[in-house]
Amino acid sequence: MQKAKAISIDAFALNIGVDDYTDTQLGFAYESAARNGMKVFISFDFNWWHANTQAVDVGHKIAQYASLPAQLKISGKVFASSFIGDGLDVAQMRAAAGVDVFWAPNFNPSQTPNSGALDSAFNWMAWPNNGANKAPQLGQSFSVADGDNAYKAWLGSKPYMAPISPWFSTHFGPEVSYSKNWVFPGDLLWYNRWKEILTLAPRYVEIITWNDYGESHYIGPLDSKHTDDGNSKWVNDMPHEGWMDLAKPFIAAYKAGASNPDAYISEDQIIYWYRPTFKSLNCDATDNTLQDANNSSGNYFKGRPNGYETMEDAVFVVSLLKTAGQITVTSGGNSPVTYQAPVGAFAQKIPMGVGKQRFQLVRNGQSVLSGTSPRDISSTCPCGIYNFNAFVGKLPFERFGTLDSEGLASLTAGLHVSTCQPTPTLIGTAPPPNDPQPTNPPPASTTPPTSNPPPASSTIPTQTATTVPPATTPTNCNGGTVADGESANLTGLCDFSCSQGYCPPGPCKCTSFGTPGWSAPLTKPPGCPAPGLDDGYKGLCAFTCARDYCPSSACSPNCG
Repeated sequence: MQKAKAISIDAFALNIGVDDYTDTQLGFAYESAARNGMKVFISFDFNWWHANTQAVDVGHKIAQYASLPAQLKISGKVFASSFIGDGLDVAQMRAAAGVDVFWAPNFNPSQTPNSGALDSAFNWMAWPNNGANKAPQLGQSFSVADGDNAYKAWLGSKPYMAPISPWFSTHFGPEVSYSKNWVFPGDLLWYNRWKEILTLAPRYVEIITWNDYGESHYIGPLDSKHTDDGNSKWVNDMPHEGWMDLAKPFIAAYKAGASNPDAYISEDQIIYWYRPTFKSLNCDATDNTLQDANNSSGNYFKGRPNGYETMEDAVFVVSLLKTAGQITVTSGGNSPVTYQAPVGAFAQKIPMGVGKQRFQLVRNGQSVLSGTSPRDISSTCPCGIYNFNAFVGKLPFERFGTLDSEGLASLTAGLHVSTCQPTPTLIGTAPPPNDPQPTNPPPASTTPPTSNPPPASSTIPTQTATTVPPATTPTNCNGGTVADGESANLTGLCDFSCSQGYCPPGPCKCTSFGTPGWSAPLTKPPGCPAPGLDDGYKGLCAFTCARDYCPSSACSPNCG
């Protein structure tokens, strides 16, 4: 919840069914929200609740949590919502609740012609579509803005809760009872929709979603505790946290009533995303959806997901810049693409190529940001399946979460290859080598790294000058983390520096020994501890900031 709060999300919608554990989980959520200074509200999923017979039950459930400190209220009314639910007796629900309810359901204007019983309404369809819950087709194409217009006309003067979502891809086969396999076109939707939101200026905005891994529209971290419903086949090694960074200045602009996010960009960032393979790649021989399955929902398709042809084979890049610069993107074996990126938020798409994905921002002839994505675009089927999820990365690099054992529990169920194991394979705690090199790299030092923390003024060795002992040398660290009892704020610094062979005892502890798997080049001056932090950060900040990893919560690049 702290990560959501950091980008100015105000509340979480708690989507509930009628499971035995629902009240237990709601209790945890309300308690956690109260502890973290957040609000929550119940959203009734009418795939499981019955609109025609359970209005009283819905009212009672609202009443059960209405007085808790974390309950979201609008003008003193208890906020509640839904997924579908047309046909609910709203008057009966309100009477059963016994409290003032601000009812903002996901009712459909075509099924509930009169919005008089509602306080607001939520439009769930956050993706371009065909009007029948699938991707657009020739002659059947509706934009998200079309949905906005329909809801606003239906609601009249009542406030509208607009949807926004970055992606949609789901690929459950017959290994589960809820088989479904389709996509909506995502591409640059997250960026373009935020621009629409600033123009539309709806009273409320709901992000779809924080943690729906099964439909690939999560923006929260992979290490959020959750069980695996089979989604790990396409979610493992596919972080989306960079989408939070993209949203942050737009959310600030939305709350301020601004028409663009430029004034709310606090640092240079590059956010990029892409699918792991071309859409033409044939995975029929090993995919998990080539067999018959229960298709009572009409959402199950064999092979490539329904709608796959609406997605572009491209690398999508959004720059958030304080000052204009020149960006170069090299996708696999393709020729580098260089373009001018203006001040503010700017989007570009680059034809994708198999191989490594490299990004660089240059300003006044100097490299400002540069890096290689942890995930390549591949010519082979990941885990043998069609994976139309997105990998999202960012520069400067920051640690991203990885799935734990619970989040990976069902990865191999339904797979037809034996080469895919339930474990993360990307480095979530440190970036890959920063490549391409700066336009004007700093001179190489001949000073080798030491086992002692360098002072902030020390010369930091470059990649070319680093001397590495043989892998058999037991004192050479190639992986570590924050030492027991030390502040968790040191975690990213220790993870990064220990992977480079510099793992100072005290703040950090080494967990593996051998030759470092990669070596980041020098691109920046040494850093120093952020204001208010002690000298225990000094050596780490000097080392990591010089290698373009300088998290503002721990270090400062401005050392005077």
